[in-house]
Parts: sequence; structure tokens; C-alpha cells
Amino acid sequence: MTKILRDEDLVGSALMRVAIDALETAFLARAGNRLISPPRHHVSFPSRGDLVFTVGGILGDKPLAGFRVYETFDGVEHSQIVAVWSADDARLKGIILGERLGNLRTGAIGGLAVRHLSAPSARIVGILGSGAQARTQLAAAAAVRKLDRARVYSRDEKNRAAFASEMQHALGLAVEPVGSAREAVDDADIVICATTSRTPVIHSGDLKPGVHVNTVGPKTLEGYELGLDVADAAAVIATDSPEQTRAYASPFFLAGSGNDDRMADLADIIAGKSVGRGSPAETTLFCSVGLAGTEVVVASAILHRVGMSA
Repeated sequence: MTKILRDEDLVGSALMRVAIDALETAFLARAGNRLISPPRHHVSFPSRGDLVFTVGGILGDKPLAGFRVYETFDGVEHSQIVAVWSADDARLKGIILGERLGNLRTGAIGGLAVRHLSAPSARIVGILGSGAQARTQLAAAAAVRKLDRARVYSRDEKNRAAFASEMQHALGLAVEPVGSAREAVDDADIVICATTSRTPVIHSGDLKPGVHVNTVGPKTLEGYELGLDVADAAAVIATDSPEQTRAYASPFFLAGSGNDDRMADLADIIAGKSVGRGSPAETTLFCSVGLAGTEVVVASAILHRVGMSA
């Protein structure tokens, strides 16, 4: 019988490690041209929104194929569907419904960037934003680094206080809500920028040398959350999908800055084909745009894990 999982089945910190390990395999496959990951495809429903499809999978001894679809319609409740097939015997491995898988996948990609680009000694995290992406990004960072503490800022005082309380309990990590973006990132070894802001919330002068920055929020010339001077200061700039940075309707935020041509593929850094961090003093920047096909790989790993524990 085909497994069907929902958001309530995707809880617990163990699944983040499962997702990160699955994505490590996927990114190595990408570097070896074995990951199927075309840019996402939008189907417009005029005046209502879009259905957005990502299709992909992984080749090799146990090939996977599948898709994710989500909508941009107006409404309180939003859902996604991810379906996974075994590509060598046409078996439908399972379906995952809801929003959590997408957030888990994006957080896990951020965790891979932290694993391969931040200083191994990184202990302090500054978080800008207090939504779902900020939560999974912090959980992923905690899964790959021995963190001591974190500070969080978002515009709503109640939201950042709730974030701090929830994440401190979930991760066993001291998490402090603070009153400004600058205070959140001061002396941080890792900065997670996961806001909805369309104007920069931090600049390079707010950051200490040697910091690693993940930007998850808006990143086109129409609006971006990170000062362009952060890219200027970065010794390494990486993204999970150079193809996707070129597929936005509005140009990517680094277009024309002199830094867009410096962007490395995170997969190549992981595989040792491109240079990553060279010293503890270097600033590094990861621009998360969403690598298509990776939802399928994460979903397959989770379906396998849940099946083993059932």
C-alpha cells in the first residue's frame, strides 16, 4: 500500500538529520551530473495565482523520480503535494501532503551550506525573521554545528519571543529575543536571514569577519533582504541552483553588481570541484533559491525512515 504522510507525521529533530544526509547525497549526485533538477515551472490561473511544479530525481543504483506541486492562490490554508516513484520498477513509494516538507527541505539545504561554508568553530547564530523558514534554518544549523547560543530579531516582539521560547525548548539551546537586527547579528559566527523584507535589513558593517551568511528571503532586483555590500565582502558566494537564479521574472539581486559571476554551485564546493572557505577570517555567503528535484530526494528518505519505524 502506498504510504501517505502529512505534516503531523514530519515532526522531531531526527528528521532534519535525515534530510541533511539525503541532500548531501543529492548534491554530490548533482556535481556528478546524476541529479535531475530543471527549474520550476509556473502554470498561471489569471487573477487567481499559479500552480508551481518542480520535477526531478536522482540517478544511480536506486534511481528516484517525482514531483512537487504547490499553489499561490489567496487563502488561509496552503498545501503542497510531493510524489515519489522508484524509477527502476515504476513503484510509487509514497506521497507527502502539507507544507512542512518544503520547509524541512529548504532548512536542510541551509544546513548543508553551514556544514560546508561556515567555520568549524562556529558557535553563535544570529537569526533575522521568526517564521517557519527561520525555525528550520536554525534547526539545521544546530544539526551540523555545536552551537552555544542564538539571538533572534523580527519586527513583531511577540513573534520573536515565541520563536525564542519554542526553539530553545526544541533544540536545548539558549535562544534570546533581541530588539534590533544589528544586535541579533553582533558577534555571530552564522547569520540566518529569513525575512520577507524587500529592503536590506543588514549590511557588511554589521557583521564580524569570518561570518557565514545564509539568505533565504527575497533576492531579486525588485526587492532583497541583504545589503549588496555583504556580497562585496564575501570571499565565497554560493547558491544551490545557478539555473534558478537566472529563471526569475525579475533579475537576481546580484545581477550587474560584479558578484553574480562569482557565484559557485554549492554542489561543486561539496564535491571539491570549487573552492570553499579558505580561512576562519573569510566571510562566506549562501543564497538559497531552492534546488528543484531535492524535495523528491528528501521525501524518499523520510518515507523510508517512517516505514522502518512503523
